[in-house]
Amino acid sequence: MSEDTRPERRAVPREDGSGSPEDRREVVLISGISGSGKSQALHALEDAGFFCVDNLPPELLRDFVRLEHGRFTRRVAVAVDVRNAVGLPQVVPLIQELQREGVQIRAIFLDASNDALLRRFSETRRPHPLSANAEAGDATRALSDAIDLERELLAALREVSTVIDTSQLRPAQLRRWVRDLVGARGGKLTLVFESFAFKFGVPLDADFVFDVRVLPNPHYIRELRPLTGRDAPVADYLQAQPDVNEMLTQIEAFLRRWLGPFEDDQRSYLTVAIGCTGGQHRSVYFSEQLARRFADRGATLVRHRELDGRE
Repeated sequence: MSEDTRPERRAVPREDGSGSPEDRREVVLISGISGSGKSQALHALEDAGFFCVDNLPPELLRDFVRLEHGRFTRRVAVAVDVRNAVGLPQVVPLIQELQREGVQIRAIFLDASNDALLRRFSETRRPHPLSANAEAGDATRALSDAIDLERELLAALREVSTVIDTSQLRPAQLRRWVRDLVGARGGKLTLVFESFAFKFGVPLDADFVFDVRVLPNPHYIRELRPLTGRDAPVADYLQAQPDVNEMLTQIEAFLRRWLGPFEDDQRSYLTVAIGCTGGQHRSVYFSEQLARRFADRGATLVRHRELDGRE
């Protein structure tokens, strides 16, 4: 039996809503493209003990957050989306204003590829919130045009948020990633290492992308093929390859050089995506190893897009 060498995950918020007063001062703001999974994310936070409000008009966000901030009795999550398009321009200035007042706003933006969104709307047969075109006498707007318009309206909010690409995620996987994200503690900048398969597309939420397909592939070794980069035999094989160690060291050096400037830029999250052919061996190994190497600097999360989707 193979040995699982994955690092221990950080604890997520307690589901009874308890925790330190600092935890309860934080407000999680969920937004994103329609069809990207905002309802699933909100349900995950509700199950974790958050008091959740869906589709809050942006005009009420300031008063609501200030009211909850004064209570210090429960953790709060608010979903804001394009259904209240008129108030959207106010959201980013409101976030900045509340942060100056000492409120911790953790903004999470869910996104997905146009192909994934078109498929989901086709499967559910639900209309897009922007399908009605009031400027054309309430004529129906094409779904692809509605998605493009929504991206334009939410662009500023996406820019100040931590982005999760849900194109390839199952609902249970998304819920787990959201819980991990809000449970991350311990540093100014949370590092997220994400493995993926290039054949399924590059994650939209990646800040840096590294391609390790040029390295020796354990897939072509019969006894290693069914294993993953978290298993000891695969790790031993890759550690014995000089090119693997050289690339790993170079990626680490690059990140250490630039983490400081990203922290100085007031970034809360940095997602480093590592890609290989199938998202099973090399990219998984690199993500796990990098997470271990950076564990001493604060909050670090590990995601395996392809592997997590199988669990």
